[in-house]
Amino acid sequence: MAKGYSKDLRVRVVLIVEEGNSAREAARLLNVGASTAIRWIERWTTTGSVEAKPGTGHSRSPLNKHGQWLLDLVAAEPDLTLDDIRLRLGGAKKLKVGTSSIWRFYDRHNVTFKKNPARRRAGPP
Repeated sequence: MAKGYSKDLRVRVVLIVEEGNSAREAARLLNVGASTAIRWIERWTTTGSVEAKPGTGHSRSPLNKHGQWLLDLVAAEPDLTLDDIRLRLGGAKKLKVGTSSIWRFYDRHNVTFKKNPARRRAGPP
């Protein structure tokens, strides 16, 4: 995910607009998108702040609400696959998510799904 613009750049856009230029002109001078500069000016006029909105740049996983349930599920049944967990989420929590979202949740909590050595295929005859 892209990183947000610095506060310094936002302030420079506001200063250029306060000097009498348009937001589009400020955007052209500072090499940012016109719509971006317009949004910054709108935020400046409504709130008096050029700070980035809280939470900008961070994804919010719907799985976080069910975090303890997911961790308890894998602790109780360590042999579950990601597809099994996805199906259980759909049934028990009425939540539809992809398997990659489930994997990222467990990765953030340092839970791994390694193959069990006792289940390896039989060696050559």
